[in-house]
Amino acid sequence: MKAVIAVPATLALVYRAYSHKSLTPLGILTAALTAAAHAVHPWNLPFVLLCVFFLAGTRVTKIKADVKAGLTLSSQGNAGGEGPRTHVQVLANSLMASILSLLHAYQLRIRREAIVTHGQVPEGSFCYSWGGDLLVVGIIANYAAVCADTFSSELGILSRSTPRLITSFSLRKVPRGTNGGVTLWGLVAGFLGSMIIVTASLLFLPLCGEDTKGKVGGGDSWTVNQKATLAWGLCLWGALGSVLDSLLGGWFQKSVRDVRSGKIVEGDGGVRVLTSENADTHGHERFDKATTDAKAKLLHGEGSHAVEKQPTGSVDDSTTTDPYDPKDKHRSSHFGDLKPTRVAESGLDLLDNNDVNFLMAFTMSVGAMVLAGWYWGVPLESILKA
Repeated sequence: MKAVIAVPATLALVYRAYSHKSLTPLGILTAALTAAAHAVHPWNLPFVLLCVFFLAGTRVTKIKADVKAGLTLSSQGNAGGEGPRTHVQVLANSLMASILSLLHAYQLRIRREAIVTHGQVPEGSFCYSWGGDLLVVGIIANYAAVCADTFSSELGILSRSTPRLITSFSLRKVPRGTNGGVTLWGLVAGFLGSMIIVTASLLFLPLCGEDTKGKVGGGDSWTVNQKATLAWGLCLWGALGSVLDSLLGGWFQKSVRDVRSGKIVEGDGGVRVLTSENADTHGHERFDKATTDAKAKLLHGEGSHAVEKQPTGSVDDSTTTDPYDPKDKHRSSHFGDLKPTRVAESGLDLLDNNDVNFLMAFTMSVGAMVLAGWYWGVPLESILKA
């Protein structure tokens, strides 16, 4: 990509991220380095996809942000909702695309040197032909998948229907924000996000045409059916990325629910949320003994076996079956009973949200290249050849 375009565009993105507080300071630095890695590519496509994903992703994050903030809780005790994204979140979504973009840029450079220096005719082309470079398919698939996942998460949580846990055989209902919880509107939003990336790809992908046919480094012109096959295939594949993210999150990422409010607790920056694994059934006895022993010391040993009489309120506690029922407006305080206020709703505590996002992006990128190679009859090892 030409520096005269890449440099101002990168600075504009950095300023927008800073002014809108979309990224943390380290996240802005990481995003700038990621943009530079994309700008190294001679085509405009990788850099454009990065910009489209960033602008579209931050836009849907702001949609009804005040409403979404009240649907979940933050692990730091604040309202829920997505805050500024960290450098880890930036890498989770764009690291795979950065690697593939640099590899393809190197591949194009080797082709050019083969022609200019050695006078050889390379197997590949400088434009994109049907059955062309698999690395390009991987780049598009990466951003189609992560954009679909972002749209599905940010818009799906606003659905009027209750999410269903995709990893549950009974598809049981779960609180909003649960990893693995899906709604029909969330799936539609994911397809929309994938379609936005694929549309941008078709607009900026240097497709081979009649002017390149028969030339060195050129290729045959695309037919309408070939363009439609590539477009719809990538749209569906990207939308499946949000489904894969839900499956991975439902299986390997623990969702934590706040017992009092019934809401899901989210970790800032996509990190794990700590929770107590088991309730302490002897919490009352230990608490009473600890307070009694402390008061016995203050009384110089007197009353060491006495138990302080607990004050009684106007509400009869015996009528309350669950002291943590959020629907019970008259429940009494149970502070100090050592009963956990955060419990696991679903999933194993093996991955955090950033791990899931990167694993999904990696799987969808590699999977798209493998599938395209099988459909076109192009061996996967061609990504290492000029």
